[in-house]
Amino acid sequence: MTTSGIETAGIRATDVRVNRDSLSVDLSDGRTISVPLAWFPRLLHGNMAERANWRLIGIGAGIHWPDLDEDISVEALVAGVGSQESQRSLAAWVESRQKRAPGRKTARNGRRGAGRCKDTARHIAR
Repeated sequence: MTTSGIETAGIRATDVRVNRDSLSVDLSDGRTISVPLAWFPRLLHGNMAERANWRLIGIGAGIHWPDLDEDISVEALVAGVGSQESQRSLAAWVESRQKRAPGRKTARNGRRGAGRCKDTARHIAR
């Protein structure tokens, strides 16, 4: 795969960290890419438990956050491309979150469900 002439074939995510301000992704070629959360508004709007609940998809070609309905490809990260979601779509998503927020329950440790998901390929890649 290439985006804007940047070769990304074979580059996979191996680990993901999200803090208050940034998303950091370790890649199979040894690099770590860190970008501001502002590039991905759904992550920015999520709480720490929602941000921590991620899984690798496509054997590390992307990352999925089920609680936030967010998918980010390694190709986009390497190319420096943030979210391409329209303002209208984001506004509708934020509104839907606000409507269901009062009834949301989290586990005692602040995480929903089993917490961070991992796929087998993540461990194989290392």
